[in-house]
Amino acid sequence: MKDPSVCLRVRGDYALFSRPEFKVERVSYGVPTPSAMRGVLEAIYWKPEFKYRIRRIGVVKLGTPTTVLRNELGNRQGKTPIYVEDDRQQRSSLILKDVEYLIHADIHVQPHAEAQANGVNLLVKHTECFNRRARSGQCRHQPYLGTREFWAEFEPATPDEQPDTSLNQDFGTVLLDLAFVPSKARKELQFKRHDGKKWALTDGYMEAVYFHAELKNGWIEVPQDDPPAPALLGYGKLDRLEGRHA
Repeated sequence: MKDPSVCLRVRGDYALFSRPEFKVERVSYGVPTPSAMRGVLEAIYWKPEFKYRIRRIGVVKLGTPTTVLRNELGNRQGKTPIYVEDDRQQRSSLILKDVEYLIHADIHVQPHAEAQANGVNLLVKHTECFNRRARSGQCRHQPYLGTREFWAEFEPATPDEQPDTSLNQDFGTVLLDLAFVPSKARKELQFKRHDGKKWALTDGYMEAVYFHAELKNGWIEVPQDDPPAPALLGYGKLDRLEGRHA
């Protein structure tokens, strides 16, 4: 198997990978979502010229489910100041305590960046930039495990490092990532798209993409769009929705 572009080890005292089907009380998946692991990588190094695609997640420490009760605001902070005492709410959350993971991911250079590379191998360039920043502990902001209050430590890893190989469990349907779908019929939000020449705002909506997460020998394999995985699973479905391979 070809080595992934980047490998990283992350650990934290707590983690909360929220299940979207629980609207009020937050309940964590038992394992991290690929979107949460992508967020960890982007906290260390990110450019609009490429995207991370999580290949697999290794579970070194599964973590202990723990319930905590926290004070939260009932509304989002906007331009108008919020009086905390009026909007304070107590909510319980089911979180994971003492977790550690391995992340294997590929860097996918965007077509518009490749067209403007002028002979520079952007995959090598961005991979070296990521590894250099990971070795020196640099990051754009502190990586976190699911929610911002649960920050993560990180260090570079190698492809041959192993998780806890005694772990085997079926976690069912788990969120993979959110697709930003261009649509003139559903103008629910705007996001940036590059047409090969410049960036522009595009109308559309978000759609969640899920996959079947099965922990085998400590690893969760994330379906890609390459054969033999069906194109309508995992990242293949994400690409189809966003129109990159339509």
